[in-house]
Amino acid sequence: MAAGVSLAGVMAHCGGNPVGAVELLVGAIASAPAAPEPYATLAQLWRDRRPELKESLEEDGSLSAVLAQAYFLFLEGDMDNAVMALGSVTGVRPDVAWGAAPWFRDARFLRAVSAAALAEACLRTLDYGHDLDTDEMRERFAPWFHALDVVSERDAVPESLAAMARLPRACGRYELSFVLCDRADAVDRVMWTAVARAATWREMGDLDQAAAAFECALLLDSANWSLYLDLADVRAEQGDFAAAASLVEQGLEHEPQEVTLRAARAAYRTRLAGSSDDLKTLIILAPEIANTTYRNLLIDYACAGPKLPRRLVAEAHRIRGN
Repeated sequence: MAAGVSLAGVMAHCGGNPVGAVELLVGAIASAPAAPEPYATLAQLWRDRRPELKESLEEDGSLSAVLAQAYFLFLEGDMDNAVMALGSVTGVRPDVAWGAAPWFRDARFLRAVSAAALAEACLRTLDYGHDLDTDEMRERFAPWFHALDVVSERDAVPESLAAMARLPRACGRYELSFVLCDRADAVDRVMWTAVARAATWREMGDLDQAAAAFECALLLDSANWSLYLDLADVRAEQGDFAAAASLVEQGLEHEPQEVTLRAARAAYRTRLAGSSDDLKTLIILAPEIANTTYRNLLIDYACAGPKLPRRLVAEAHRIRGN
Protein backbone atom coordinates (compact mmCIF):
# COMPACT_ATOMS: atom_id res chain seq x y z
CA MET A 1 0.00 0.00 0.00
CA ALA A 2 1.37 3.40 -0.90
CA ALA A 3 2.11 5.44 2.22
CA GLY A 4 -0.02 8.40 1.14
CA VAL A 5 -3.23 6.56 0.20
CA SER A 6 -6.29 8.30 1.65
CA LEU A 7 -8.72 6.72 4.07
CA ALA A 8 -11.34 6.68 1.34
CA GLY A 9 -8.94 4.72 -0.88
CA VAL A 10 -8.11 2.28 1.91
CA MET A 11 -11.77 1.71 2.73
CA ALA A 12 -12.61 1.21 -0.94
CA HIS A 13 -9.79 -1.34 -1.23
CA CYS A 14 -11.20 -3.21 1.80
CA GLY A 15 -14.81 -3.11 0.70
CA GLY A 16 -15.72 -0.68 3.46
CA ASN A 17 -14.56 -3.07 6.22
CA PRO A 18 -12.77 -1.03 8.93
CA VAL A 19 -11.03 -4.09 10.39
CA GLY A 20 -9.70 -4.91 6.93
CA ALA A 21 -8.51 -1.31 6.69
CA VAL A 22 -6.65 -1.71 9.98
CA GLU A 23 -4.92 -4.84 8.68
CA LEU A 24 -3.91 -3.04 5.49
CA LEU A 25 -2.54 -0.05 7.37
CA VAL A 26 -0.64 -2.23 9.84
CA GLY A 27 0.93 -3.96 6.84
CA ALA A 28 2.09 -0.57 5.64
CA ILE A 29 3.49 0.22 9.10
CA ALA A 30 5.39 -3.08 9.14
CA SER A 31 7.02 -2.13 5.84
CA ALA A 32 7.98 1.37 7.02
CA PRO A 33 7.51 1.69 10.80
CA ALA A 34 8.73 5.29 10.97
CA ALA A 35 6.46 6.62 8.20
CA PRO A 36 3.78 8.95 9.62
CA GLU A 37 1.20 8.52 6.83
CA PRO A 38 -0.31 5.16 7.89
CA TYR A 39 -0.72 6.48 11.42
CA ALA A 40 -2.47 9.60 10.16
CA THR A 41 -4.89 7.40 8.23
CA LEU A 42 -5.39 5.16 11.27
CA ALA A 43 -6.18 8.22 13.38
CA GLN A 44 -8.80 9.34 10.87
CA LEU A 45 -10.27 5.83 10.79
CA TRP A 46 -10.46 5.84 14.61
CA ARG A 47 -12.28 9.16 14.61
CA ASP A 48 -14.75 8.02 11.95
CA ARG A 49 -15.45 4.43 13.00
CA ARG A 50 -14.43 4.30 16.65
CA PRO A 51 -17.41 2.40 18.19
CA GLU A 52 -17.29 -0.29 15.54
CA LEU A 53 -13.53 -0.62 15.68
CA LYS A 54 -13.40 -0.68 19.47
CA GLU A 55 -15.81 -3.60 19.66
CA SER A 56 -14.08 -5.53 16.88
CA LEU A 57 -10.51 -5.02 18.08
CA GLU A 58 -11.22 -5.90 21.71
CA GLU A 59 -12.24 -9.38 20.56
CA ASP A 60 -9.28 -9.78 18.20
CA GLY A 61 -5.91 -10.85 19.54
CA SER A 62 -4.10 -10.68 16.20
CA LEU A 63 -0.89 -8.74 15.82
CA SER A 64 -2.52 -6.12 13.61
CA ALA A 65 -5.33 -5.59 16.13
CA VAL A 66 -2.96 -5.22 19.09
CA LEU A 67 -0.68 -2.82 17.21
CA ALA A 68 -3.65 -0.69 16.18
CA GLN A 69 -4.92 -0.72 19.74
CA ALA A 70 -1.53 0.53 20.95
CA TYR A 71 -1.85 3.59 18.72
CA PHE A 72 -5.52 4.16 19.55
CA LEU A 73 -4.68 4.02 23.26
CA PHE A 74 -1.99 6.64 22.65
CA LEU A 75 -4.55 8.85 20.89
CA GLU A 76 -6.79 8.54 23.96
CA GLY A 77 -3.92 9.48 26.30
CA ASP A 78 -3.63 6.01 27.85
CA MET A 79 0.14 5.83 27.53
CA ASP A 80 0.63 2.94 29.95
CA ASN A 81 -1.63 0.50 28.12
CA ALA A 82 -0.31 1.78 24.79
CA VAL A 83 3.27 0.89 25.61
CA MET A 84 2.33 -2.49 27.04
CA ALA A 85 0.44 -3.34 23.85
CA LEU A 86 3.45 -2.29 21.79
CA GLY A 87 5.66 -4.48 23.97
CA SER A 88 3.43 -7.48 23.25
CA VAL A 89 3.64 -6.90 19.48
CA THR A 90 7.39 -6.41 19.65
CA GLY A 91 7.79 -9.66 21.59
CA VAL A 92 6.05 -11.55 18.81
CA ARG A 93 7.81 -9.80 15.90
CA PRO A 94 11.07 -8.17 17.04
CA ASP A 95 12.27 -8.30 13.44
CA VAL A 96 10.17 -5.19 12.77
CA ALA A 97 11.19 -1.84 14.30
CA TRP A 98 7.76 -1.14 15.79
CA GLY A 99 9.36 1.29 18.23
CA ALA A 100 10.20 3.61 15.35
CA ALA A 101 6.53 4.68 15.35
CA PRO A 102 6.26 8.49 15.55
CA TRP A 103 4.02 8.27 18.63
CA PHE A 104 6.61 6.23 20.55
CA ARG A 105 9.06 9.12 20.23
CA ASP A 106 6.42 11.77 20.94
CA ALA A 107 7.18 14.03 23.92
CA ARG A 108 3.61 13.59 25.18
CA PHE A 109 4.17 9.86 25.44
CA LEU A 110 7.58 10.13 27.07
CA ARG A 111 6.29 12.64 29.62
CA ALA A 112 3.28 10.56 30.64
CA VAL A 113 4.16 6.86 30.47
CA SER A 114 4.99 5.37 33.87
CA ALA A 115 8.16 3.48 34.70
CA ALA A 116 6.07 0.49 35.80
CA ALA A 117 4.26 0.25 32.46
CA LEU A 118 7.45 0.69 30.44
CA ALA A 119 9.11 -2.00 32.54
CA GLU A 120 6.23 -4.39 31.88
CA ALA A 121 6.44 -3.58 28.17
CA CYS A 122 10.16 -4.42 28.21
CA LEU A 123 9.42 -7.79 29.78
CA ARG A 124 6.83 -8.49 27.09
CA THR A 125 9.40 -7.88 24.37
CA LEU A 126 11.35 -10.81 25.85
CA ASP A 127 8.41 -13.22 26.20
CA TYR A 128 9.25 -15.39 23.19
CA GLY A 129 12.97 -15.82 23.75
CA HIS A 130 14.16 -14.30 20.46
CA ASP A 131 17.87 -13.57 20.10
CA LEU A 132 18.18 -9.79 20.45
CA ASP A 133 21.95 -9.57 20.86
CA THR A 134 22.77 -8.50 17.29
CA ASP A 135 23.61 -5.19 15.64
CA GLU A 136 20.34 -5.32 13.69
CA MET A 137 18.27 -5.79 16.85
CA ARG A 138 20.15 -3.05 18.69
CA GLU A 139 19.30 -0.70 15.84
CA ARG A 140 15.64 -1.71 15.89
CA PHE A 141 15.43 -1.25 19.65
CA ALA A 142 17.14 2.15 19.67
CA PRO A 143 13.80 3.96 20.31
CA TRP A 144 13.23 1.68 23.29
CA PHE A 145 16.64 2.52 24.70
CA HIS A 146 15.83 6.23 24.32
CA ALA A 147 12.52 5.74 26.14
CA LEU A 148 14.28 3.85 28.93
CA ASP A 149 16.79 6.66 29.34
CA VAL A 150 14.13 9.39 29.44
CA VAL A 151 11.58 7.64 31.65
CA SER A 152 14.09 6.18 34.13
CA GLU A 153 15.47 9.65 34.77
CA ARG A 154 11.99 11.12 35.26
CA ASP A 155 10.34 8.26 37.19
CA ALA A 156 13.10 6.37 38.97
CA VAL A 157 11.16 3.57 40.66
CA PRO A 158 13.90 1.06 41.67
CA GLU A 159 11.91 -2.14 41.08
CA SER A 160 10.74 -0.89 37.68
CA LEU A 161 14.23 0.18 36.63
CA ALA A 162 15.59 -3.23 37.61
CA ALA A 163 12.98 -4.85 35.36
CA MET A 164 13.75 -2.41 32.54
CA ALA A 165 17.41 -3.44 32.71
CA ARG A 166 16.54 -6.86 31.30
CA LEU A 167 15.86 -5.50 27.81
CA PRO A 168 19.19 -3.75 27.18
CA ARG A 169 20.96 -6.72 28.76
CA ALA A 170 19.24 -9.07 26.30
CA CYS A 171 20.36 -6.76 23.48
CA GLY A 172 23.98 -6.64 24.66
CA ARG A 173 23.64 -3.00 25.80
CA TYR A 174 25.22 -3.73 29.16
CA GLU A 175 26.21 -0.15 29.88
CA LEU A 176 22.56 0.93 29.75
CA SER A 177 21.59 -1.87 32.13
CA PHE A 178 24.13 -0.55 34.62
CA VAL A 179 22.93 3.04 34.13
CA LEU A 180 19.42 1.92 35.05
CA CYS A 181 20.77 0.12 38.12
CA ASP A 182 22.74 3.21 39.18
CA ARG A 183 19.64 5.38 38.90
CA ALA A 184 17.66 2.88 40.93
CA ASP A 185 20.31 2.72 43.66
CA ALA A 186 20.38 6.52 43.86
CA VAL A 187 16.74 6.37 45.02
CA ASP A 188 16.84 3.25 47.21
CA ARG A 189 18.90 0.07 47.35
CA VAL A 190 16.59 -2.89 46.75
CA MET A 191 17.18 -6.56 46.14
CA TRP A 192 15.90 -6.52 42.56
CA THR A 193 18.51 -3.99 41.47
CA ALA A 194 21.30 -6.11 42.92
CA VAL A 195 19.90 -9.11 41.04
CA ALA A 196 19.78 -7.08 37.83
CA ARG A 197 23.45 -6.15 38.30
CA ALA A 198 24.36 -9.76 39.01
CA ALA A 199 22.56 -11.01 35.91
CA THR A 200 24.30 -8.42 33.75
CA TRP A 201 27.75 -9.27 35.10
CA ARG A 202 26.99 -12.95 34.62
CA GLU A 203 25.88 -12.37 31.03
CA MET A 204 29.17 -10.54 30.45
CA GLY A 205 31.08 -13.52 31.84
CA ASP A 206 32.40 -11.74 34.96
CA LEU A 207 31.50 -14.35 37.57
CA ASP A 208 33.36 -12.62 40.42
CA GLN A 209 31.31 -9.45 39.98
CA ALA A 210 28.14 -11.50 39.55
CA ALA A 211 28.78 -13.34 42.81
CA ALA A 212 29.47 -10.08 44.63
CA ALA A 213 26.20 -8.62 43.36
CA PHE A 214 24.23 -11.70 44.44
CA GLU A 215 25.85 -11.41 47.86
CA CYS A 216 24.58 -7.82 48.03
CA ALA A 217 21.12 -9.06 47.08
CA LEU A 218 21.23 -11.58 49.94
CA LEU A 219 22.13 -8.83 52.39
CA LEU A 220 18.98 -7.01 51.30
CA ASP A 221 16.73 -10.11 51.39
CA SER A 222 18.37 -12.87 53.41
CA ALA A 223 15.26 -15.07 53.50
CA ASN A 224 14.93 -15.34 49.71
CA TRP A 225 15.71 -18.95 48.83
CA SER A 226 16.13 -18.25 45.11
CA LEU A 227 19.03 -15.90 45.80
CA TYR A 228 20.94 -18.68 47.55
CA LEU A 229 20.35 -20.85 44.49
CA ASP A 230 21.46 -18.08 42.11
CA LEU A 231 24.69 -17.56 44.03
CA ALA A 232 25.21 -21.32 44.33
CA ASP A 233 24.92 -21.67 40.57
CA VAL A 234 27.54 -18.97 40.05
CA ARG A 235 29.88 -20.71 42.50
CA ALA A 236 29.32 -23.99 40.62
CA GLU A 237 30.13 -22.23 37.37
CA GLN A 238 33.37 -21.10 39.03
CA GLY A 239 34.09 -24.71 39.98
CA ASP A 240 33.56 -24.22 43.73
CA PHE A 241 31.10 -27.03 44.39
CA ALA A 242 31.68 -26.99 48.15
CA ALA A 243 30.47 -23.38 48.31
CA ALA A 244 27.62 -24.21 45.94
CA ALA A 245 26.42 -27.08 48.12
CA SER A 246 26.67 -24.97 51.26
CA LEU A 247 24.63 -22.14 49.71
CA VAL A 248 21.91 -24.52 48.58
CA GLU A 249 21.71 -25.89 52.14
CA GLN A 250 21.14 -22.34 53.39
CA GLY A 251 18.39 -21.88 50.84
CA LEU A 252 16.71 -25.07 52.00
CA GLU A 253 16.52 -23.65 55.52
CA HIS A 254 14.05 -21.12 54.12
CA GLU A 255 12.20 -23.35 51.63
CA PRO A 256 12.87 -27.02 52.53
CA GLN A 257 10.42 -28.48 50.00
CA GLU A 258 11.55 -26.50 46.94
CA VAL A 259 12.32 -29.13 44.31
CA THR A 260 14.89 -27.03 42.46
CA LEU A 261 16.91 -26.50 45.63
CA ARG A 262 16.72 -30.18 46.50
CA ALA A 263 17.85 -31.17 43.01
CA ALA A 264 20.71 -28.66 43.08
CA ARG A 265 21.85 -29.95 46.48
CA ALA A 266 21.87 -33.50 45.14
CA ALA A 267 23.78 -32.45 42.01
CA TYR A 268 26.43 -30.40 43.79
CA ARG A 269 27.01 -32.99 46.49
CA THR A 270 27.30 -35.68 43.83
CA ARG A 271 29.89 -33.62 41.95
CA LEU A 272 31.77 -32.88 45.15
CA ALA A 273 31.87 -36.31 46.78
CA GLY A 274 30.66 -38.86 44.22
CA SER A 275 27.65 -39.81 46.36
CA SER A 276 25.51 -42.51 44.74
CA ASP A 277 22.63 -41.70 47.08
CA ASP A 278 22.65 -38.06 46.00
CA LEU A 279 22.73 -39.05 42.34
CA LYS A 280 19.73 -41.32 42.95
CA THR A 281 17.94 -38.35 44.54
CA LEU A 282 18.73 -36.19 41.52
CA ILE A 283 17.41 -38.88 39.17
CA ILE A 284 14.12 -38.89 41.10
CA LEU A 285 13.81 -35.10 41.22
CA ALA A 286 15.07 -34.20 37.74
CA PRO A 287 11.77 -34.87 35.90
CA GLU A 288 10.05 -32.34 38.20
CA ILE A 289 12.31 -29.47 37.09
CA ALA A 290 10.40 -27.43 34.52
CA ASN A 291 13.49 -25.72 33.10
CA THR A 292 15.06 -28.49 31.04
CA THR A 293 18.22 -26.48 30.34
CA TYR A 294 18.85 -26.11 34.06
CA ARG A 295 17.90 -29.73 34.70
CA ASN A 296 20.44 -30.89 32.12
CA LEU A 297 23.13 -28.65 33.59
CA LEU A 298 22.62 -30.19 37.03
CA ILE A 299 22.82 -33.67 35.52
CA ASP A 300 26.06 -32.75 33.72
CA TYR A 301 27.57 -31.46 36.95
CA ALA A 302 26.53 -34.55 38.89
CA CYS A 303 27.69 -37.08 36.31
CA ALA A 304 31.17 -35.57 36.40
CA GLY A 305 31.48 -36.56 40.05
CA PRO A 306 34.15 -39.04 41.15
CA LYS A 307 33.76 -42.85 41.11
CA LEU A 308 30.05 -42.95 40.31
CA PRO A 309 28.42 -46.25 39.27
CA ARG A 310 28.11 -46.41 35.50
CA ARG A 311 24.53 -47.66 35.78
CA LEU A 312 23.42 -44.55 37.65
CA VAL A 313 25.28 -42.23 35.30
CA ALA A 314 23.63 -43.90 32.32
CA GLU A 315 20.20 -43.54 33.96
CA ALA A 316 20.83 -39.83 34.56
CA HIS A 317 21.92 -39.39 30.96
CA ARG A 318 18.71 -41.03 29.74
CA ILE A 319 16.71 -38.39 31.64
CA ARG A 320 18.89 -35.70 30.12
CA GLY A 321 18.11 -37.00 26.65
CA ASN A 322 14.35 -36.80 27.10
